[in-house]
Amino acid sequence: MSAELELTFRPDTNLTEVMRLRVQSLQQRAQGRQDGERLLRPNEAVYRLDFPRQALSFSRWSAGPVQTGRLTITATSQLWTPDLTNLMTRQLLEPVAVFWRSPGDSGAAAVRCYEADAHELGERIAESARVRKVMYFLFAFADGCGPQAVDCSITFTADR
Repeated sequence: MSAELELTFRPDTNLTEVMRLRVQSLQQRAQGRQDGERLLRPNEAVYRLDFPRQALSFSRWSAGPVQTGRLTITATSQLWTPDLTNLMTRQLLEPVAVFWRSPGDSGAAAVRCYEADAHELGERIAESARVRKVMYFLFAFADGCGPQAVDCSITFTADR
């Protein structure tokens, strides 16, 4: 028997701030990033997903901007330990999930996405949950979308 488990992405304000300070520090010293390092862009924030269980199967997304805009979700691999290392481009998982609402969409219109990519990312997250208790993501906001206008969760089927 299986049960559905909906997990909400939560902003990690401390980690976002640490990554912003890294960018600021490099700019102040007029230094460049390390070879392969992925710096946080101004329109990005770090979010986290905590897994209360490890045996999960991806079911569906409930994600996207609640108003006109675009949200891009990029997952990080299990090799990234944010308290010890800088984020490197090789630690970003593909594909990314892109969700959007276009100008003129009614409030009742469904959020659009690239379904195959979003589904594949959901499956990769479920695979990572088997060996992790927490996973980190970069949320990129564009076209009028911002953190305050995003509602994002992911639903899994949990084996009992």
